[in-house]
Amino acid sequence: MNHKMAYYVKLNSSNVVEKIYNIDSDLITDVDGIEKDSLAKEYLNLRYGFHPRWVRTYPDLSQRKNFAAVGYTYDNTRDAFIPPKPYESWTLNETTCLWESPSAMPDDGKQYDWNEDSQSWTVISPDETLPDYSAHP
Repeated sequence: MNHKMAYYVKLNSSNVVEKIYNIDSDLITDVDGIEKDSLAKEYLNLRYGFHPRWVRTYPDLSQRKNFAAVGYTYDNTRDAFIPPKPYESWTLNETTCLWESPSAMPDDGKQYDWNEDSQSWTVISPDETLPDYSAHP
């Protein structure tokens, strides 16, 4: 049988995700067929020990902007999970709650990495070019 899952995160005192737990939705659904956070928190506290900071995260991104991962921060004001800031110069997009670079990454099919010192995108060079054996039998 294919069960629907619900995902809850355990937050530390700084609202940073420590761990993600999945729960069969049947375990947190009341008699009226409605999934309840209170039932999920009760289940998690019984199964993993009491913890005051359980928050649900949604893989379909229907709520809380982003699907949480370990190291993400839950922002109560925005009701969103925000990934760690990758570079000091990047700013938070308030709509997506994702970090954005000061300039857009080039869209030319090459691979790039952000260079914080130069505040620009640099091409990632392949470590090794493989020889072309297509002409050999």
